[in-house]
Amino acid sequence: MKQRTQSAKLSELATYLHRYTEADAAANLMTTPIEGLSIRRSNPMKQPMQCLIKPALCMTVQGSKVATFGTKRYDFSTGEALVVTIDMPTRGTAFAASSTQPYLGLVFELDLKMLQTVADDIQLEQAAGKKGTACVAFVLEMNDQFVDCALRAVQLLEVQPLDRPNAIKALYPAIMRELCYWLLNSPRGAQALLLDRGRDRNLMQTIHLLRDRFRESLRIEDLARAANMSPTTFFRQFKAVTSMAPLQYQKQLRLLEARRMMIFGDANVETAAFDVGYASPSQFSREYSRAFGSSPRRDVSTFRTAQT
Repeated sequence: MKQRTQSAKLSELATYLHRYTEADAAANLMTTPIEGLSIRRSNPMKQPMQCLIKPALCMTVQGSKVATFGTKRYDFSTGEALVVTIDMPTRGTAFAASSTQPYLGLVFELDLKMLQTVADDIQLEQAAGKKGTACVAFVLEMNDQFVDCALRAVQLLEVQPLDRPNAIKALYPAIMRELCYWLLNSPRGAQALLLDRGRDRNLMQTIHLLRDRFRESLRIEDLARAANMSPTTFFRQFKAVTSMAPLQYQKQLRLLEARRMMIFGDANVETAAFDVGYASPSQFSREYSRAFGSSPRRDVSTFRTAQT
């Protein structure tokens, strides 16, 4: 009975998402009036998408998806969710059963302050033990509570603004707090906060520093000093957590920002290259081609053509 109930709720959620995105079915990512909530829809044969993903709970409602962070691959199908704990460059591919049954996903950006508040309220650290295990992502199975929260959030999108102008503002924070509670009480929920107050926390702060200053020339020695580690230990632990070397992480951030500038900001190759920290447009073009499979100009042209 429980499985049938879960299946019915997922089917209802898929119906909502399908109806909501039908008018703009070509859009891979659709924002909503709820800040931090977006919908992903993808028909068969979509190309892999590269982007920077923020801490989020990424639910698959219909179909399946593969996300890659560095060398690590995560598969999550209908009824499963990918939890991402820090800003990470990712490559994702969605798979759909057919054009009439596209991939449908729901992405909740995580409020880390709210997560920490809920964790403190339920004394999660004491229950989880003194040491957490740093990880940037993990897959969990959505139970009835996750699906219920998702349904209530999506139903808010259908509230007529003139009838209930404050519905989202009043009700969505409570839904997010409940989602945080169920996430933290999931089998690997403690990892969503990277609980260790020592080396893991220092490493996370250094990852944030690298993310915020990716345009600058940063040395491994300086990053290691900020993490209070030796360069060798820092390099090893950074790669263990993110599945990529520190400067590779920085390079991915630079290339993704440059791509965004060229596609959505009309920057040319040279302007984008210099703005994200490259000293040489030719080096930028070589590394861009290796990352995205074609030159910057061709990639941008292909993307814009596909949107018309």
